[in-house]
Amino acid sequence: MITTVDYHTAGEPFRIVTAGAPDIPGSTVLERREAAIAGPADRLRALLCNEPRGHADMYGCFLVPPDDAGALLGTLFWHKDGFSTACGHGTIALGAYAIDAGLVSAPDDGAVEVVIDVPSGRVTARAERVAGRTRSVAFRNVPAYPLSRAVPVATSGGEISVDLSYGGAGYASARAADLGLAVTPAHLTDLIRLGREIRDSLNATGAARHPTDPRLSGVYGTIWFDDLGATSGASSGGATSAVVHQRNCTVFADGEVDRSPCGSGTSARLALLHADGALPAGTVLRHDSIIGTTFLGHVVAEVDYDGRAAVVTEVAGNAYRTGQHTFTVDPDDPLGDGFQLR
Repeated sequence: MITTVDYHTAGEPFRIVTAGAPDIPGSTVLERREAAIAGPADRLRALLCNEPRGHADMYGCFLVPPDDAGALLGTLFWHKDGFSTACGHGTIALGAYAIDAGLVSAPDDGAVEVVIDVPSGRVTARAERVAGRTRSVAFRNVPAYPLSRAVPVATSGGEISVDLSYGGAGYASARAADLGLAVTPAHLTDLIRLGREIRDSLNATGAARHPTDPRLSGVYGTIWFDDLGATSGASSGGATSAVVHQRNCTVFADGEVDRSPCGSGTSARLALLHADGALPAGTVLRHDSIIGTTFLGHVVAEVDYDGRAAVVTEVAGNAYRTGQHTFTVDPDDPLGDGFQLR
């Protein structure tokens, strides 16, 4: 018997396992991720992602102990193909969950922070509360930075130049218009197909090497983006800011599509925009998803990360609970752990 609490963040599902997960050994969350990949937790991950209990675009996590007393909890993020190193939309959902489950004491009006250890490091979710309700959750991510610029990639739709950056996971940023596409549902099939080709091609060459830990290396996904121009006078955190407006579709894992604007991907985009001088101090990135939902992101600070210029970013959205579930497996069920139709 497995119990979960489900949320969505800007349309992207997040299934939190609250009971029934096996013990996952390790002294750190990153070590527990390695154990989960090779152990019985992987079967449970598949069970909860596979049909008929899930679907090919399901996302979720196992709650695990944090690395030390400095964090409230640890988490292992998972999807239909395995365990990811970072998940911004999941971090936002966990901030909301920690309040809903009574893991932290939250004011009716004001802010509360939830410190979380994830495989890529320690992150902080800050929930803003009004009249007893969580109105927004912003997470401060691990350092983000560019990896490689203008990398040529051959695809079945033609050659495209992509930029690689890290925001807790490695991403390839590709301008959709460069291959005659746009980030709209009408182009989704092509975005998935070509996004997979870009990721696979880059990973075959060993692109996106993490500077300190090979377990964090690799291109996790392709971020297709459209430039929607710049505006001014928008509000972020109560302050009037200039806004860079983009729309994106992140294709990750083996063809999975993020319905949200992708939290860790937004951090990776912020790193590139900052390095290009397109995001001066006080400027906010309005990052829309393919379904029209929005994250607001900005650079908090410039930092040095292992000798390279990096930025600390903050990305804001909100999460909403969609249900509580109890899953079982009938020993006579011929489909057992479920299936994937794609």
